[in-house]
Amino acid sequence: MVHIEEASTVQSVPRLYAITLADDGSPTQDKTYIRIPLFKGKVILRFILKPGSLAAGGRPTLYANYPVTGEEFERLKFHPVKFIKDPNLLHAYCDIVLDRPGAYEYKVEYTDKKQTKMANMGYVIAEPRIQLPHPTQQDELLPLDGLMILSMVPKWMGPITQWENLINEVEYAGYNMIHFVPLQKRGVSNSPYSISDQLAFDDDVFEEKDRQKSNEERIAIVQDAIAKLHTKHGILSLSDVVWNHTSNSTEFLLKHPEAGYNLHNSPHLVPAYELDTALIELSGKFEQVGLPREVRSSADADAIINYIKNNTLKEIKLYEFKVIDVTAQLDKIREVLKSRTVQCDPSLYQNISQSPVKERVALFGKDVVRDGHLGSRFHKSIDLSQAMSFLLAFNNISSLDQVSEDRVEDLVTSFQGLLNDYNMPLYEEYDEDCKIALDNIKGRLLFTRLAENGPKLGPISESNPVIESYFTRLEDKEKEHPEGSMMLANNGWIWNADPLNDFAGPGSNAYLRREVIVWGDCVKLRYGQSPSDNPWLWQHMRDYTELIASMFHGIRIDNCHSTPIHVAEYLLDTARKVRPDLYVLAELFTGSAERDNEFVSRLGIHALIREAMQAWDTHELSRLTHRHGGKPVGSMDEDMIWKRVPYEGDEHDEVLLIPVTHGSMPRALFMDCTHDNETPSQKRTAEDALPNAAVVAFSDCAVGSVKGYDEIYPRLLDIVNEKRNYDPNPQRNLGIIEAKHKLMQLHQKMCLEGYREVYVHQENDFLQVHRQHPGSQSGYLLISRTAFPGQGTGHGPIRLRKSQASFEFAYSLKIDDHKVKPSEYLNGLPSHLETLEPPRFEQRQDEKGDYVEVILPDNFSPGSICVIKTTIGDKYAEVRKMIGVMDHEVVKDLDLLATNVILYRCGSEEYDSTGGDGVYNVPNYGSLVYAGLQGFMSVLKPIIENNDLGHPLCDNLRAGQWALDYTIHRLEKYKEHYPSLERLINWFNERAALIRQVPDFLVPKCFALAIKTAYDRVYSHALTLMSPLVQHGDKFIHQLAMTSVQMLGQVPTAGLCPTKSTPSLAAGLPHFTVRHMRVWGRDVCISLRGLLMVTGRFEEAKQHIVAFAGSLRHGLIPNLLDSVRYPRYNSRDSAWFFMQAVQDYYYLSPDGPSILETPVPRRFRKDDRFIEVEEGYQDSSTIAEIMQEIMERHAHGIHFREHNAGPKIDEQMSDKGFNIDIEVDWSSGVLVGGNVWNCGTWMDKMGESVKAGNKGYPGTPRDGAPIEITGLLKSSLRWINQLIERGQFRWTSIENVKVSDETKTISYKYWNDLLQDNFERVYHVPLDPESDSQYDVITKIINRRGIYKDVYRATEAYTEYELRPNIFVAMAVAPELFKKEHAQHCVRLCRDVLLGPLGMRTLDPADQQYRPYYHNSEDSDDFKTAKGRNYHQGPEWLWPLGYYLRAAHHFDALSNQEIASVLREHRKYVDQNVWCGLPELTNKDGAYCEDSCTTQAWSSATLLDLFYDLIEGDQHC
Repeated sequence: MVHIEEASTVQSVPRLYAITLADDGSPTQDKTYIRIPLFKGKVILRFILKPGSLAAGGRPTLYANYPVTGEEFERLKFHPVKFIKDPNLLHAYCDIVLDRPGAYEYKVEYTDKKQTKMANMGYVIAEPRIQLPHPTQQDELLPLDGLMILSMVPKWMGPITQWENLINEVEYAGYNMIHFVPLQKRGVSNSPYSISDQLAFDDDVFEEKDRQKSNEERIAIVQDAIAKLHTKHGILSLSDVVWNHTSNSTEFLLKHPEAGYNLHNSPHLVPAYELDTALIELSGKFEQVGLPREVRSSADADAIINYIKNNTLKEIKLYEFKVIDVTAQLDKIREVLKSRTVQCDPSLYQNISQSPVKERVALFGKDVVRDGHLGSRFHKSIDLSQAMSFLLAFNNISSLDQVSEDRVEDLVTSFQGLLNDYNMPLYEEYDEDCKIALDNIKGRLLFTRLAENGPKLGPISESNPVIESYFTRLEDKEKEHPEGSMMLANNGWIWNADPLNDFAGPGSNAYLRREVIVWGDCVKLRYGQSPSDNPWLWQHMRDYTELIASMFHGIRIDNCHSTPIHVAEYLLDTARKVRPDLYVLAELFTGSAERDNEFVSRLGIHALIREAMQAWDTHELSRLTHRHGGKPVGSMDEDMIWKRVPYEGDEHDEVLLIPVTHGSMPRALFMDCTHDNETPSQKRTAEDALPNAAVVAFSDCAVGSVKGYDEIYPRLLDIVNEKRNYDPNPQRNLGIIEAKHKLMQLHQKMCLEGYREVYVHQENDFLQVHRQHPGSQSGYLLISRTAFPGQGTGHGPIRLRKSQASFEFAYSLKIDDHKVKPSEYLNGLPSHLETLEPPRFEQRQDEKGDYVEVILPDNFSPGSICVIKTTIGDKYAEVRKMIGVMDHEVVKDLDLLATNVILYRCGSEEYDSTGGDGVYNVPNYGSLVYAGLQGFMSVLKPIIENNDLGHPLCDNLRAGQWALDYTIHRLEKYKEHYPSLERLINWFNERAALIRQVPDFLVPKCFALAIKTAYDRVYSHALTLMSPLVQHGDKFIHQLAMTSVQMLGQVPTAGLCPTKSTPSLAAGLPHFTVRHMRVWGRDVCISLRGLLMVTGRFEEAKQHIVAFAGSLRHGLIPNLLDSVRYPRYNSRDSAWFFMQAVQDYYYLSPDGPSILETPVPRRFRKDDRFIEVEEGYQDSSTIAEIMQEIMERHAHGIHFREHNAGPKIDEQMSDKGFNIDIEVDWSSGVLVGGNVWNCGTWMDKMGESVKAGNKGYPGTPRDGAPIEITGLLKSSLRWINQLIERGQFRWTSIENVKVSDETKTISYKYWNDLLQDNFERVYHVPLDPESDSQYDVITKIINRRGIYKDVYRATEAYTEYELRPNIFVAMAVAPELFKKEHAQHCVRLCRDVLLGPLGMRTLDPADQQYRPYYHNSEDSDDFKTAKGRNYHQGPEWLWPLGYYLRAAHHFDALSNQEIASVLREHRKYVDQNVWCGLPELTNKDGAYCEDSCTTQAWSSATLLDLFYDLIEGDQHC
């Protein structure tokens, strides 16, 4: 974590921004664009490929057009950067050092299935470093949000050499950058945005004496003046670039008409030109044709439109540019039919006569019709050969020879029908064009002649036509250019158009449909796709761009959304070569945030213009302020996510790691008013100018205004027609200049000093903006009273809790006269600032503590502002420092059981352990999943990442200290049994006392920081108590290992001993936690290796082994331990998972072999009688003796009826189900047991529904020899034989075993070899039916081949051939049983058949019994699924996955990368799951199962087993 007060030292630490890419190496959808602020230190951008991702596994290479080797930037040159890959964990990363600002692209190349693939492009903007524009502070950088920009129109400023007074005024007002509207030579319209010479400045920029100088000399004058702005006044400069059009009076158009869209290079525009010309000609004939020249009503407009529709359009026949001339083409066809001179092949169009008309017309257009010159009428013709082929086929004629003379006219008529069919949709398209064009002409006519806000153009004439002309018509006096070259399309814009589509290009009919809102003084420039398409234009605009970039610190892209994006990329690249730290600004009207981002990311735009004047009331202004104002007060992300970490390379010792958790949003330039906005006096009231400006100034982003706003200009100035200049001698006592001076000073101060957090509150016409420093929480509070007309007023008490306040300034804007005084210069309304008295600060107190109430003066009228400085003293700095640090001393004595109490404990565990307390409940959210710190952290994690301070938990924290009290209270309750908690309790008490001193708005942040500090320290400490494999593992291994801490705890009602409470392993949370349901034999034994041995918790593992060994009865380990009070022995597999656990302990534990001689107190006597606890524990055995007893009892056969059989122990089971039978099939060595009425393996769901009739019918009996039991038996036999060879097991055989009718001594070697020799025969189902005779199979009931049977010798033979994941338990523990090629095939097959997103399907989806949705509460009449009988008939269980992947690894059936790829979803799930574990099961395809445990012991355990095999090896198998 980063302490704000450490900012000075953090400045010297390299910053590493880490972006994690998607599976295929593309940026995730929310991170396609990120912006990275550069600073004076090193900035590193790291790209991370997650373990198991497609890209990580396929030899990934990053390609970036950032010049990584220091050469000059070229957009299309991508440099390779190799990823560094971890050989075990299989994640990959690569770093790029960013030290050059610009807009860059990257993509990842990788291989997948031997094919090279390229990921989607991502975009990175390295932001410019702007030097603070003041000579005395040259070493300090100005954050981009610290820019304060004033727009000025140079043609109103007078000659550049006389600007001094105006610039002094700008400097005094506090602006640090001037945006100059274009200074270039203007065209005939006099608009600064209609430039006639991009490489020359307009005459009015210069004094008379300088106007005669050369262009180079004039450029030097401007260059010198702009430089002086910076050096003398400390003001940066910015100017527009206008790239997508030029003035219609531009001289270069006479020499280079190809620079525009003309009728020669864009002949598709000819119909639009003819319509435009016709409308102009009509405009000169209105009186002649009886149309009103003055449009006084809508009826007048209708009369004009009807005339155009019924006369003009009919006269110009524009449909002739679309359709084919039927008469002309029929003549050609007739001639060919008569002369028979054309080769044709009707077989090309067989059955064309039966084709639907639409398909036939499309094919006819594609094959038969040929386009000519698009600017010609009836330019379409036919290919006679194709036409004849088509015609004959259409008439079912196979060759031209079959056409007799008397059929010629019939065929001509037929072809006429084909042509008419082809023309029909074109006529319909033409009709639609005309309809839309007429609608648009009418709309524009009404706006330009009648609308109140329109230009009211006056009488219609040829020079003032009915609608603006879409074309500029130039004269080619020298006849140098092809015909049509001098008729050029004017530029404009279209409502809701896709800005990436060229509306003047060949694919558009916008000009014909009159959809373009045209600028009649501007010609649209035609660049083409690259400089080679229009070399002169590209070079000219490059020269223009380089000129601007050489003079100004920034550029504003005019009409950015209409500028071809590839053109803007090219020109910006040239600009950045001139000035690398160029600031780029734009105004976008794309219609969507996604499209805005596309422009921003590709062009490297640093800010988008946002306008406060767009707000229609105070509430909307508050919304805009909230959006652009900054981070919310009390933000958590930087404090709690950013952290210093060691750097992997040699270049740096440590870096500040900044995870890129979200994609970037464009920065804002928030302007109180722009040069094309109406003013406050037009849209609101003049008085609103002050509060509007103040609210903008208090936003944590770049801010701006327009010259005249501060002076209270009454109206938007006409940038084209206004002739007056700004007053050359401005007065500072006018308008709001004095207030703006203070506001701008304050804006820059807050930006430089880091007041980044903002709180916005609005009531009626009162709008408060509180900027605060995240380190000290000192701040500045703006209280403004807006002056929107007709709004309500009033506000609640303004209270500053646990804070002090001091007055800064307060003003009210007074308008002295609403009429501007006549003047030769531009000026504003007579007005002045009234200085207001400071508010009263009254110290008060309520149930929440001390506060200051701010009472405003009575004359705080609409149009007033008050700025107050706030502080909470050094309190927060002290609190922040204390709660963000925890010494190791606090946790050093904690063991993992205490950690379980601190971090976890679900509701039932907490209730059981505390005598009735539960988990914390958050109003309007619900109960946390854990009582410990993880419960809070699971909720706080997304709050921290997203600064979601409106979350119900934050509301609860602000409302009171209950969560803090709860945290301390529960730890105190546990202290009696966990005395090591005392230091942590003291730590929390000390921090709680500090947190109670801070204002309530800071409590969520302080609470989160305290919880996270404690959580991180305890979590890290817990990992140090585990094995090196865990300690050195990645985040996912840590998460899996911490499942052992979740699951292993002590509760009063369950444990490993009937007479005292002991720690024990829960099967899963929240369902298997207390009393008899907590500890399951099978689950524990499967989980021991991963959760307790791989993690290094060997003592706890041994305790469980000894406890279960002591529960041995009938040669079996109980299914449910019930603290060894009333254990139940209905599980055939638990004993074998137990044997495997002992073997695992032997090999993995440092004292492994000693386990064999470990004494075991026996709960029951060896005669198997049930006895109460008081009578038990009279006998003792060693683990080795327990092992021998298990082997002997199974070899001799096990036959008994469960103790207390009946409803007392199982309400669902039928009577026969209580009979337990197990024996060895000595022909193969396998263990055969169970019956169709019980379910003695892990697939143990018993039918429960009376309604469906499945009560007492097991869902999956699996009677016979389940394959996993056979595998576990073989593993035990292999190990015992190894122990015998080492002299560590004193029994070599089992005596008195009944085999057929004989009694024999069976040696362990014999039994092992018997299994080895027969396994493939009895379990394998061969791929080739020809091989069936070599295996024990029933060919007619095989439904899938190349697999292994699930069971052998089942009562219902078909169940043997059900494909289930149990195979892989056997493969993992006894791989020697399997032929490698058979195993490989089976593993790969099951990847497709059984592998789900998280778990493994418990049954082949092709099986008739497959039912993948488990709903335990469903009591339908469906025998298969009612009451969840299908628990193991398709739902996807997670624990078999670990065995599957271990088997895949052992048999080289899947590569390590493929294994890692399987685990991608598991990593994601654990990260997002509030329980911080893997679930018991899911429904089909990973769907959530509400009846599943949300974190299950064995689900995590078997994956830890896998990681052990991957990293340490599986040599013990």
